[in-house]
Amino acid sequence: GEAAPRSAIELRCQCINTHAKFIHPKFIQNVNLTPSGPHCKNVEVIATLRDGREVCLEPTAPWVKLIIKAILDK
Repeated sequence: GEAAPRSAIELRCQCINTHAKFIHPKFIQNVNLTPSGPHCKNVEVIATLRDGREVCLEPTAPWVKLIIKAILDK
């Protein structure tokens, strides 16, 4: 899934579609977790890949849940 440009985040979801297939952590540079709120009813998990692309991860995918748990446990 593609993430919307940063300027477009005012009051809507950033993730248009999400990526559920496993991405190896070595390809992921950073993960951003955005809780649901007035701007968007969905929890959004946006991974920045080493090549600079941003990918929206499917929050219900088991491997993504592990990433979320790791972030929240920090």
